[in-house]
Amino acid sequence: MRKIIHIDMDAFFASVEQRDNPELQGKPLVVGGDPNGRGVVAAASYEIRKFGVHSAMSCYRARQLCPQAIFVKPRFEVYREVSEQIRAIMHQYTPLVEPLSLDEAYLDVTDSPYEKNSATLIANRIRQQILRQTQLTASAGVSYNKMLAKIASDLNKPNGIAVITPEQGLDFIANLPVKKFHGIGKATVKMLHDMGIFTGLDLRNTPADVLKQRFGKRGDFFHQIAHGIDNREVKAERNHKSVGSETTFLQNTMDDTVIVAALYRENSQAFKDLQKKQRYARTITIKIKYSDFSVITRSHSISSHFEQESDAHYWIQWLYEHTPKLLPVRLVGVTYSNLLQAEASPQMPLL
Repeated sequence: MRKIIHIDMDAFFASVEQRDNPELQGKPLVVGGDPNGRGVVAAASYEIRKFGVHSAMSCYRARQLCPQAIFVKPRFEVYREVSEQIRAIMHQYTPLVEPLSLDEAYLDVTDSPYEKNSATLIANRIRQQILRQTQLTASAGVSYNKMLAKIASDLNKPNGIAVITPEQGLDFIANLPVKKFHGIGKATVKMLHDMGIFTGLDLRNTPADVLKQRFGKRGDFFHQIAHGIDNREVKAERNHKSVGSETTFLQNTMDDTVIVAALYRENSQAFKDLQKKQRYARTITIKIKYSDFSVITRSHSISSHFEQESDAHYWIQWLYEHTPKLLPVRLVGVTYSNLLQAEASPQMPLL
């Protein structure tokens, strides 16, 4: 039986802005684009959420809902620095840390020697340290698998903690609306509703064959989560098998110039991280996530290694040109893999 913690920072981007600018504290704040243009809300402070404003909403709509809203542009470099600081705190308690984004991560503390091996006490200690070192609050979910830990972290936000024990798991899932399950999107929720499935108990009582026939491989996943089964391990990149960076656009786009420029920026960040870890890479991969959340990747390997970030520009452009362009793009990323220690890497040829 695993002990899994999910740490989720509270309104992370907005909280960082309020911390760094006291005049914004207690104010209805939006981190995002131009409210007079086509900007999108990247983060919304808790003060503005009561007006119905949330992330991914257009900034124009946010201003309609809350005319007194304050808009600030994102500072992603600052958010990355704070995220690294938070990550370092987590690694004090376990090497098994799996970041999901800048503001959330899973931790496996099954074998952690700290706090008498109590996952709840460890989660609270981490939250205390984050607050003390960054002046930011975090919420935590504690359970015996990743799915339930992530759901639990939403239950007492902001600045709260929730625990779902193995004894509570099945009853908790039974009463959970299917729209609350992570991995079940709006379109799938409608399909489940059309089948008469509204809660975890409804999902549990639906034969696995019926779910598989309707949803394919995802049907097996739905059947398992309805029974509280989630055997996914917390995957930590301790061996640095790959180094990457990705970003989500404030607004989905099909503009090739914008997309390639974003890929170059993420390549720059990934290459900097590669240098920090003293690695060379022979393989580069671009990741494209479309507006329907489907993902495609394209990779290329070279015989030597990428010596500087601009070495990858040609291949990024080439790989992107060979990806489908049927839907607007939501997210792009660049990852380096096939890594070598810097001192073990072969010399680049002179010509």
